[in-house]
Amino acid sequence: MPDGAWFVSHAGADRAWAEWAAWQLVDAGFQVELDYWDWGAGDNFVLKMDAALERGRFLALFSPAYFEPDRFTTPEWTAIVAMKEKITPVRVAEVVSPAILRPLIAPKLFELSEEAARRVLLEAVSGPRRPTVEPGFPGALRQLGGSGPRLPGSLPRVWNLPARNASFTGRDTLLVHLRQTLATSSRVAVQALHGRGGVGKTQLAVEYAYRFAGEYELAWWIAAEDPALIPDQLAQLATRIGAAPADGPSADAVDALLGELRTRSRWLLVFDNIEDPAVLAPYLPGGGGHVLITSRTPHWQAHASPLNVDVFTRAESVALLHAHGAVLGETDADLLALALDDLPLALAQAAALLTDGLSAADLTAELARNTAEVLAEGRPTDYPVSLAAQVRLTTSRLESDHPGAAALLSALTLLAPEPFPVTTCAGHLPDDASIPLTDALATRLAGSTALRAITRHSLARAQNGTIQLHRLTQTVLRDQLTPDQRRQAGRDAEALLTAATPGDVGHPSTWPAWRTLLPHLLAVDPALITTEGGRDVVREACWYLLDRGQARTTRDRLQQLYDTWLRQLGPDHECTLRTANYLARAHDDTRDHARARALDEDTLQRRRRLLGEDHPATLGTASNLAIRLAALGQTEEARTLGEDTLTRQRRVLGEDHPDTLRTASNLANRLAALGQTEEARTLDEDTLTRQRRVLGEDHPDTLRTASNLANRLAALGQTEEARTLGEDTLTRRRGVLGEDHPDTLTAIRFLERLDAARNDPDIEE
Repeated sequence: MPDGAWFVSHAGADRAWAEWAAWQLVDAGFQVELDYWDWGAGDNFVLKMDAALERGRFLALFSPAYFEPDRFTTPEWTAIVAMKEKITPVRVAEVVSPAILRPLIAPKLFELSEEAARRVLLEAVSGPRRPTVEPGFPGALRQLGGSGPRLPGSLPRVWNLPARNASFTGRDTLLVHLRQTLATSSRVAVQALHGRGGVGKTQLAVEYAYRFAGEYELAWWIAAEDPALIPDQLAQLATRIGAAPADGPSADAVDALLGELRTRSRWLLVFDNIEDPAVLAPYLPGGGGHVLITSRTPHWQAHASPLNVDVFTRAESVALLHAHGAVLGETDADLLALALDDLPLALAQAAALLTDGLSAADLTAELARNTAEVLAEGRPTDYPVSLAAQVRLTTSRLESDHPGAAALLSALTLLAPEPFPVTTCAGHLPDDASIPLTDALATRLAGSTALRAITRHSLARAQNGTIQLHRLTQTVLRDQLTPDQRRQAGRDAEALLTAATPGDVGHPSTWPAWRTLLPHLLAVDPALITTEGGRDVVREACWYLLDRGQARTTRDRLQQLYDTWLRQLGPDHECTLRTANYLARAHDDTRDHARARALDEDTLQRRRRLLGEDHPATLGTASNLAIRLAALGQTEEARTLGEDTLTRQRRVLGEDHPDTLRTASNLANRLAALGQTEEARTLDEDTLTRQRRVLGEDHPDTLRTASNLANRLAALGQTEEARTLGEDTLTRRRGVLGEDHPDTLTAIRFLERLDAARNDPDIEE
């Protein structure tokens, strides 16, 4: 280190402050030595520190962590005191210094603006006096193209992370290791935090993001438990930074985002609770940013640097109990931490009970008394016993304090462990909801009161009108429900889903709301759904996925719905028949045309018998069956059925009804396949004109007919007209459906092989 350089002494937990302060000093023309910057692998840490203390000036970043006796900062400052050298202290957190250092004036850097903090720092090291020599040029680093860290604690403009845990404690070693690994990577750095449920992986990721927020220009949180939801969340980030338009397709937005991130540095993506590394791989960008992953699986070696997150040390457990306000002697704290297996989530919840007035002795006794009860209910062996017992105690108190909040909590145990838009349900619950839940969500204000009651008991996180249960807590709560409680919770969960229904799934304007609700609609057990409205919204979630081109994953869910409701309601129930229609489409979209035809034939036979030949539902199934016949090469039979269906729909529904127009468009496909291209074009032109007027130019049905008409024009030799229509259709499909949607790909292939393409997609009802 050059003589006269400033040595920055700091605790590992304050690394962000150390890097910020060092950057400001260098930028102002000072020479600086910082361990993270100047000491490399193989250097002797003790010798480097001794040399720095002997030759340099000493800037100390005072904080509670700085004065912990087991840190290297202790020998640093005590050595300076022993050498009777001057310590220049600044405070980066509220702290009471040791008695020997209290006479020193230590100005604070925290709770100031960045400009003010910089001024205080520079005055501390140089004093508020006129310089005796010409100061160094203040842009020294900026001349080199540097982009210095912001003031620690200041958040990036682009930021969507969950709220910070104000009582977070411990994990300093992990945080320092995490920061060092990410900061020293020569390529895009990917770290996977893995460990058992409830160990605090998510909390650690949140704390890292807040503690080192000043090192990033953007930080984005992705709830990744359901991989199908990842693209939409990345698309939101793309929109936020201007890489993609707000109304564009998710796939295009993701591609644009990954391309943008490869050209940037100082960004952080956090993928929370992803279990399959292969699923995440396509979403890992290159570039100079950082990716943080939380997962239960340890198998991340091919994609990331794994970092195991274990339970707390006993000292960290005790510190966490005290941080949450629990007043405990060391013996009681040690015994409680032992009983709770040093699991952070269990410790935090136990502390909440203690701060509510329960004594340590009473809590220990209750844990012992309830353990046998939990085990008798078949608790899985990998659950912390004390956590399950504590959850039961906490929910009992919640039920006594706020029955409606308890009903809401029970309902949420049957949905996904993702944010649920509770306040959107306020005032819209159906009559099937329980009285406590209805009262709790009578208004948005009442709903916010229920959310506060739940979060007060440390059972969930609430933010912006949504609530999200801790995963482990949710599992324990669900396992503790009695059969009667589970049935009531199922009715309330169904009521929540029904109240939150976004609207017509076929209309693109509703898709953002469907994305939010989708995890819960996919997670709920169909056996618990008992009303027509509930079954409709659960089934419509599958149609949303089918329209987004995700037929393969949707097919299994639809099969589950169909099997469940067939068993409950019988084969002739309208819900069973409607679900069979959806399942037939899923099979057809995955090219299992024979199974699709069998389902539609059975449904048509039943609807003719139950509803009659001309009922709209019967005619819809007949139109779909014509699609299946054509897919199997039975084109003449498909044409005959299509013509009969169209005649009936025009008479029953009218020529401009959307169902009639779908059948007309499909019939044009049959005519074209049979060589009647001129007739097909005429029918397509009439259908397209009507659909544009009735549905709008960008509706998916309108775009399918436009695509088909472009094929007719090409087949008739009207190549330029076909190209013009095909290009317009492709542009609109990219905007509405996305780059990778099957319909978009069909439009691309048509333009690539204009004279040869004969892809005529049908329209489902």
